[in-house]
Amino acid sequence: MASGGANQQSTAAYKQYCHVKRLTAHQRAVSCVKFSNDGTLLASASLDKTLIIWSASTLSLLHRLVDHSDGVSDLAWSSDSHYICSASDDRSLRIWDARAPFDCLKILKGHSDFVFCVNFNPQSNLIVSGSFDETIRIWEVKTGKCLRVIRAHSMPVTSVHFNRDGSLIVSGSHDGSCKIWDAKEGTCLKTLIDDKDPAVSFTKFSPNGKFILVATLDSTLKLWNYSTGKFLKIYQGHTNRVYCITSTFSVTSGKYIVSGSEDKCIYLWDLQSKAMLQKLEGHSDTVISVTCHPAENKIASAGLDGDRTIRIWIQDA
Repeated sequence: MASGGANQQSTAAYKQYCHVKRLTAHQRAVSCVKFSNDGTLLASASLDKTLIIWSASTLSLLHRLVDHSDGVSDLAWSSDSHYICSASDDRSLRIWDARAPFDCLKILKGHSDFVFCVNFNPQSNLIVSGSFDETIRIWEVKTGKCLRVIRAHSMPVTSVHFNRDGSLIVSGSHDGSCKIWDAKEGTCLKTLIDDKDPAVSFTKFSPNGKFILVATLDSTLKLWNYSTGKFLKIYQGHTNRVYCITSTFSVTSGKYIVSGSEDKCIYLWDLQSKAMLQKLEGHSDTVISVTCHPAENKIASAGLDGDRTIRIWIQDA
């Protein structure tokens, strides 16, 4: 199931991740998986138009969220783990109660094309969304009103993410740019990358807010220093030329970068040394999304249409 990387010797303390469970409840590609911030729940989104809330501990299906009229591309958790926001090809976002009776509380309408990415700010009073309509929208959670429309990019927006105090938003786009925005004013503070090619397929702030992880469709992940505008690290070995594959930071044991890949595997790199630590095998299609549990050494991954499963991986004790 899991094989070690070539640089295994350089990181003797690394403990292997092993496959423990396969979750099969979605009827189409699973587009996104995310653990809740309190670690009790796992949510998944799918092109089958539904989201599923799972118990992170027992991995049982708790509830299926059904209301979107087209595929769901992304989901985000509120900081208190009580709410989920979903982004759909039906051009809307929906805010759901992640607790019984699991109601759809708000429908956010305004985007004129597929809504592809979404995140809450840390205070969870705002939601940021990105769309194929090339705009970023900032929404008020309480009212569901759109507070701001930012004409951000010249091609679809692939990712949007707030920094740790909610003052900044980073966005990536198929137009090849990665930009930093003032969350309050909606102004562009910095263009981190401004290449026509390759497309920026994913971007997010590091947990401490000092760095930005950027994925591009030339099978490259780079860690950028936000303040200097220079990149510090490159992570390679995976395959990413077509899809907007998400990557993330793992901080519960060592500090790792974790990413899906178009070769159906999950890759883990040592954040500092850039050494590939492990390649997790098991999915039968592109691994589009990965999420790390906030407290345990546990990873969930999601596969596209040829797979349709969520897999859970746990580090050896």
